[in-house]
Amino acid sequence: MGIFELFILAVGLSMDAFAVSVCKGLSLGKINWKHMGLAGVWFGGFQALMPLIGYYCGRLFSDLITQYDHWIAFILLAAIGGNMIKESFGDEECVDSSMTVKSMFLLAVATSIDALAVGVTFAFLKVSIVPAVSFIGVVTFVCSAIGVKIGSIFGVRYKSKAELAGGIILIIIGLRILLDGLGILG
Repeated sequence: MGIFELFILAVGLSMDAFAVSVCKGLSLGKINWKHMGLAGVWFGGFQALMPLIGYYCGRLFSDLITQYDHWIAFILLAAIGGNMIKESFGDEECVDSSMTVKSMFLLAVATSIDALAVGVTFAFLKVSIVPAVSFIGVVTFVCSAIGVKIGSIFGVRYKSKAELAGGIILIIIGLRILLDGLGILG
């Protein structure tokens, strides 16, 4: 996986965190650098941690299913992307202004579950995990911090569009992995 593909994947993964950050910014109203930093650390940290966990879980099974790894990666990414697209058309979620440890922990876990599955695909693709998760964490940090600011300015107007874009990106990446694994792209 090249740097461009990793960047696109990181942006796609960060869209849930971005959308929640926009809602946080809306609910907070007046924000400061601390709010932006907290959102970035929580969401970026978990977006880096979850694929790392998924990677090590996936490594346990990668040797058993190597000939099907591209299918597994495609199915996981398509399912995650499809769910994000479905959520983009759903009802707006209510996010309160609390930035307590409990509140942020729950939101960070909820927005990074898809990254766990991506970590499993990284194991099958033999991705260099430390640079990959670091990159994902940094991209999510930036997107989340910016999301809080945008939310404080514009509100939830772009939440569904962000989720839709993230879902489409993940499906395209999954399709590319599948086509590459089948030898169609080479």
